[in-house]
Amino acid sequence: MIIKLITFNEVTTELQTQLTELYKQLNSELTQLDLASALSDYNTTDVVICLDNEDLVGIAMMAKYKVVSGHKGMIEDVVVSSDYRGKGIGRKLMEKLLEQAEKEKLDDVLLFSGHHRTAAISLYKSLGFKLKESGMYIKKY
Repeated sequence: MIIKLITFNEVTTELQTQLTELYKQLNSELTQLDLASALSDYNTTDVVICLDNEDLVGIAMMAKYKVVSGHKGMIEDVVVSSDYRGKGIGRKLMEKLLEQAEKEKLDDVLLFSGHHRTAAISLYKSLGFKLKESGMYIKKY
């Protein structure tokens, strides 16, 4: 298996098709942007994938942004295929993103996780993430 950071130029139709199927395991009602769009603007998104031969079996993304309080990263859309869970792939994807955060000298890396995702929360805590006492609000358009 290969874990690697990908660039806009590495996005293929086949990779996008596999990503669409993989994301159904995260949320079948999720409306997706295409991967090339996520990677095309100003180098603000890091995408790490796990391939088993040519098959996409895991992905994690980090959106990067700057505000007055610092340079931050937001981990989004961490998904490992159900057939590959429990093999350390999620950890390797996260570690690769955290290496990028350190390399780019981010001040904070944030993530949100549903309270029911106990395995994911356990992973995040083992990587040094701590629960922040705050509320998250959303407004959909």
